[in-house]
Amino acid sequence: MLKQFYIIIIITAFAAIAIVFNTFPRSVKSELEKRTLATFPKFSFIRLCSGDFTKDISLWFSDSEPYRDKLMALSMTIKQYEGIKTTSDNISFITTGGAKQSNRVDERKQRKEEQEENRVTADSDAKISNSGIIITGKGLDVRALMAYGSTGKGISAFSKMVNQYKKAFGEDVKVYCMVIPTAVEYYCPAKAKEVTKPQKPVIKQCYELLDSTVKAVDVYTSLEKRVKEPIYLRTDHHWSPTGGFYAAEKFAKVARTDFKPIAAYERKVIHRYVGSMYGYSQDASIKGAPEDFVYYIPKDVAFTTTYINYKLRKQTVVGEEPPARGSFFFPLKDGDVNAYCTFMGGDAKITKVKTGIKNGRRLAILKDSFGNTLPGYLFYSFEEVHVLDHRYFTPNLVEYVKQNQITDFLIAQNIFNASNATVAKNCLGLLKQ
Repeated sequence: MLKQFYIIIIITAFAAIAIVFNTFPRSVKSELEKRTLATFPKFSFIRLCSGDFTKDISLWFSDSEPYRDKLMALSMTIKQYEGIKTTSDNISFITTGGAKQSNRVDERKQRKEEQEENRVTADSDAKISNSGIIITGKGLDVRALMAYGSTGKGISAFSKMVNQYKKAFGEDVKVYCMVIPTAVEYYCPAKAKEVTKPQKPVIKQCYELLDSTVKAVDVYTSLEKRVKEPIYLRTDHHWSPTGGFYAAEKFAKVARTDFKPIAAYERKVIHRYVGSMYGYSQDASIKGAPEDFVYYIPKDVAFTTTYINYKLRKQTVVGEEPPARGSFFFPLKDGDVNAYCTFMGGDAKITKVKTGIKNGRRLAILKDSFGNTLPGYLFYSFEEVHVLDHRYFTPNLVEYVKQNQITDFLIAQNIFNASNATVAKNCLGLLKQ
């Protein structure tokens, strides 16, 4: 009798799932992933015969599942009990009081550096919200911060990877390394510092391990001087386009190329933006404190953008579209949760921008989503700008650099990725795939 009862429960559960997934309205946008989901493909006999039509139907079915965000939020809650949180950048951080120090050689030195205070911190006390997100500030000034849990153990793998890139590309290609700090480094209240670790010593260690032929781009100091400006988004885990401007300015200085002041750009605003941190924290104060998403478009330089868009199935590349012209900037409506996709429309693509600058210098940026803010500020600086995302890029990277006559190669990753040895390993794989 008990056996039959279990069978009935299982059949009922599967029937309920089948009804929901086959009859309920499909999801169109994901607020948590900050992207538009796959749409039902257009039919053609050529695509049917090649198998592309049925593959795209499968992609649409799995990507636009009903209640996608609610199911993802449930998954986040489960992961919360494991002590680890993952973002759209595959970033993981500790949600409980700090990880054990494993690098015994630099332990004493790091403890000393950890005692250094940030120049500006929030005045108000912090609370720890869902999934370990630090919430600080009040009213329209509330800010959500993602705790950083790495001891820096993985940073040496990242430095070695960057050094290997320089060896693979040869003397004719200049290689630069930019490790991007996150907002918690500058805005974490003192009472919440026990749940996050300092980023400055980790970034310093990364740059010390670079070969002399690789140029470090120290954006930490550039941002530290401007913490009273809106260099990070309050409701999103990314820095703001303003932070990206100062980072691009620093890179141009290191690369010894021209760079235009902010007056050379047209200011655009998307009002009432609430970013990814509401999805991660599920904190009502973040939802109730929307911000302006301010970005800048170059005014006095011609540029054309060509994309190779990737087809994804559950964030895995399953195909690509032929090269096509498009816009680099995608103006979005006020309140759009996908405001960060203003740049290139997202991450899963290869972007090539030809500018009106004729200086023979061609830049490639290997980035995560933080790097999306950088290219638009460099159209005055380079003849071409190529934007490559390490999570999706499929060609052999050495051949790509040769074929496109790249002269400058910037590796720009946020500190979570730079601290992750798996990311470094995957980036090395791009040289051999």
